[in-house]
Amino acid sequence: MTQDMRDTCLHDWTEREAIAESMIPVIGGLYRNRNVITSLYGRAIINRSVIEIMKAHRFVRHIENEEISVQDTFPILQVLSELDVNSIHVDIGRLAVKFRKQGEGRELRQFVIDELGDAVGQPENFGENRDVVLYGFGRIGRLLARILVEKSGAGKALNLRAIVVRRGKGNDLEKRASLLRRDSIHGTFRGTVTIDEENEALIANGNYIKIIYANNPAEIDYSQYGINNALVIDNTGVWRDEDGLGQHLKSKGVSKVLLTAPGKGDIKNIVYGINHNDIDAADTILSAASCTTNAITPVLKVMNDEYGIKNGHVETVHSYTNDQNLIDNYHNGDRRGRSAPLNMVITETGAAKAVAKALPELKGKLTGNAIRVPTPNVSMAILSLNLSRDVSVEEVNDYLRNMSLNSDVQRQIDWVNSPEVVSTDFVGNSHAGIVDAKATIVNGEHVNLYVWYDNEYGYSRQVVRIAHQLCGVEYPTYPARG
Repeated sequence: MTQDMRDTCLHDWTEREAIAESMIPVIGGLYRNRNVITSLYGRAIINRSVIEIMKAHRFVRHIENEEISVQDTFPILQVLSELDVNSIHVDIGRLAVKFRKQGEGRELRQFVIDELGDAVGQPENFGENRDVVLYGFGRIGRLLARILVEKSGAGKALNLRAIVVRRGKGNDLEKRASLLRRDSIHGTFRGTVTIDEENEALIANGNYIKIIYANNPAEIDYSQYGINNALVIDNTGVWRDEDGLGQHLKSKGVSKVLLTAPGKGDIKNIVYGINHNDIDAADTILSAASCTTNAITPVLKVMNDEYGIKNGHVETVHSYTNDQNLIDNYHNGDRRGRSAPLNMVITETGAAKAVAKALPELKGKLTGNAIRVPTPNVSMAILSLNLSRDVSVEEVNDYLRNMSLNSDVQRQIDWVNSPEVVSTDFVGNSHAGIVDAKATIVNGEHVNLYVWYDNEYGYSRQVVRIAHQLCGVEYPTYPARG
């Protein structure tokens, strides 16, 4: 490589770096002042570093087979900052690619105005914050807290008001704060967490969160803390039926309950993106199903819509969870008493049958099993499907790629086409499931699909999507799909 080439590469990098630095205050201003949430092909760019923003641009080449850079997206941000827009979600990456392909000679400003349509000129509609209580503060609870704090914005948001736990021994509050600050899998919290010892509360990025110590819902009067009309997200898994979860509704200040586990009986199991429109205003208790059900149902739906699924089997290769033992010890479940970090453990999963609750057309067509493996996070579902017609690898992969880009389930299905990816590459992925195109196997009408999923973070994002709908704080998204 010549000196001129080295100088050119460095100059190009520093120029793009400078533009990315200029983007940060514009992104922040749109978010905090007007509730305009910007992203890049579903990747968050709010509260991100220069390098993270540049890497988000680089990601686009994996799914669009073409490059976009900050030179393409920064002008779109500048136009957004000049327009009268409020309380919307804008994917500037998709806008940039669409402008390149469909600009049709229009000036960028006019193109953006055309794409946003009626959103331009709408009056401010920040609405009221809706109170949220986390009942439990384990793996899912702490991730939900991180996501809710990150999304608190300037208004019309879910407002995390309280966390309910049982009081532990020792300095309980400090330990809770430490677990929120640091995570061995998901890294450090993006922000600051301070403790109000006197009032038993945590302050996370300015969000004042009361810690309520209680052994059951009946002990709590949320209204005494100024919490009203709240959504309780129960992530303990202690109660999974209507009678048990109904205890929350007897507490003053609570109006709805969302369970982060499969619900029993007549409780609606919601997979956002699939059957979230089944939610009625009158519903007071809902389930967000399981992480595996959320990962596989969107892929199964689009495959069934296009090709027809005659039958199939779902094998889940799942990271171990706190339900298992670190070393061999007594456990009520078969095999789960054996050491989780040392063994692959065959166990059962209800995910295959649970799909039918969100996707009734597949009732009775799927079987399922699970293998717990010695990894702490990120799992995989292997979908072995018999379709109604012969297909090819290229056809299936192209179809699923298109679904990940241009469909109603683009926030649920991600797509990757790299021969080098492994499980840790998907830590923090916000989608319910990620199709691994390189692993797809086809033999006539028989297809094997490999779907990765962050069983903690990806699932938590699905829970928050349901919570937004329940509380009426959803944002319209631009550009339009298709």
